[in-house]
Amino acid sequence: MTIYINKTETEVSDGITVGEALRQMQFPESDIAVAVDNKVVPRALWDSTQLQADARLTVIRAVCGG
Repeated sequence: MTIYINKTETEVSDGITVGEALRQMQFPESDIAVAVDNKVVPRALWDSTQLQADARLTVIRAVCGG
């Protein structure tokens, strides 16, 4: 099925979770926040939140500096 990660079309298997999709795309497990269809998903729910076709994930990386 197709999902979008930061506006990039990505093919994934049906029933994939947020956590699985992030690992498949090699995102770090820390220092990021994730929203699915504009709703923040707490890290504790990444591995239990299944994605639907055409889901839109926004991954934000924390950056240090000033």
